[in-house]
Amino acid sequence: MHNSAVAINLEDVTLTLSSSAGPVNILAGVSLRVAAGETVALLGPSGSGKSSLLMVAAGLEAVTSGRVQIAGTDITSLGEDALARFRRGHVGIVFQSFHLIQTMTALENVAVPLELAGIRDAFDRAGAELEAVGLGARVDHYPGQLSGGEQQRVALARAIAPRPAVLFADEPTGNLDGQTGADIADLLFALHKRTNATLFLVTHEESLAKRCGRIVRLNDGRIVADDRSA
Repeated sequence: MHNSAVAINLEDVTLTLSSSAGPVNILAGVSLRVAAGETVALLGPSGSGKSSLLMVAAGLEAVTSGRVQIAGTDITSLGEDALARFRRGHVGIVFQSFHLIQTMTALENVAVPLELAGIRDAFDRAGAELEAVGLGARVDHYPGQLSGGEQQRVALARAIAPRPAVLFADEPTGNLDGQTGADIADLLFALHKRTNATLFLVTHEESLAKRCGRIVRLNDGRIVADDRSA
């Protein structure tokens, strides 16, 4: 059913960060292949390296050793500028804390990546994306005028608008109450279905993880299980 193309390919990835107590091994030889169009949940206890693995896979954190390929491009040795350009066209990211630009309206927030990508009708596209996440009536509101759930909808619209090959979501429901979180989860999977972007989801919620076609479990910077749902 899935495209045979590989959306994410990590080969023996290590990440070591320095601290006052000496080097800390965050990721210890992680290898992972995710096919285009897959939905993958990354589960693990706090401090297991989940967010670091997402940052590495999204090209936001440089690996200490190993190789990272996204959508067929080896990004391991790309410089900052080249990485930023690559992410613009291939990667969408949604964070737990929304990361919206407070001085911009919802419409402007969603239009920014489209404008950076040189898309002419950026504002029309942004408006359509906000409509698709149920915020057609909120386009002129600033983040401070929106609820947490609405802010996360704006963040989702912004991430999906440029049609990335891979959509990364780091605890996307973590700052939301139960019902709002469930609504955002529904929206996330609906967007995946509509755009066929590969979905790579970091979560600590088993119920959310079970909605993915595959659950990868991380502990102490290593993959300890990799299960596909029936």
